[in-house]
Order: sequence, then C-alpha cells, then structure tokens
Amino acid sequence: MSVLVDARGLLCPLPVLRLRKVLLGQAVGARVRLLATDAMAAVDVPHFCEGAGHRLLEQSDTGNGVIEFTVERGPSAPSAAGAASPPEDI
Repeated sequence: MSVLVDARGLLCPLPVLRLRKVLLGQAVGARVRLLATDAMAAVDVPHFCEGAGHRLLEQSDTGNGVIEFTVERGPSAPSAAGAASPPEDI
C-alpha cells in the first residue's frame, strides 16, 4: 500500500517539499505516490530523488496535465526521528 500526495495545482517547489515531508515520515522501502500538475515536477522530482537517496520507481503522464510519480523511500535519507541535530558550539 502506498501513501498519496496530491500536489495538483501547486507550483514549484511545493510538490517536492510535500513529497519530502511525507517521505521523511515513512519507513525505508515505503512507497509514496505523488500527483502533480506543475510541468517542472517532471524535472524536480527525479533530481530530488537522486540527491536525497530515494528511488523513483515510475513517472507517467496520466492525462489532463497530471504527472504521477511513484517513489520508494531510500535508506540513505534521514528519518524524521533520526534527523541530524545542529552541531553544538565548542
């Protein structure tokens, strides 16, 4: 089962930011579906996945200007609970 992020009608960078937030709350290997209408998502989502350690499993045009992405949360991405804290002053 996958989580759905509906980012239709949102402009860059909001679709990626919503996707990132949902992915951080998921376990490694979890799948998230993203629906976006911003054409830049076709560039931004793959770039985000590559840089953040997630896997873009599928990207397809579903019609009416909607792009659907299926992303698997990667192991190298920090989890919400294990996110790095800011360095302490020395």
